[in-house]
Amino acid sequence: MKINPHVVTSLLVLLCALAFASSVFAGSPAKGKDASAAAPVVHLTDADSMRVAGEQRFRANCARCHAAPQKFPPRMMGTILRHMRVRATITDEDQRLILFYMTQ
Repeated sequence: MKINPHVVTSLLVLLCALAFASSVFAGSPAKGKDASAAAPVVHLTDADSMRVAGEQRFRANCARCHAAPQKFPPRMMGTILRHMRVRATITDEDQRLILFYMTQ
């Protein structure tokens, strides 16, 4: 059985592309840097600062699809945020601040 060199070349290119894509989509850090170090988490404790930061994060993450927030009970808003977190790629810190803003 004779193997076509074009088929072998195509398979090698495909394998290289798959290996590259898997490393990119796996979230491997670039150049040895930790991905979490790029976005430091700031824990705000002052209520006014948390409310302002929550409103900013709401406008950045939620307002592009949703109108001005309605007031929901904290438990209901927590459930809504957990569901939207995956869709909008909201971080833990963003979720905490948006929840604080939405329930005040």
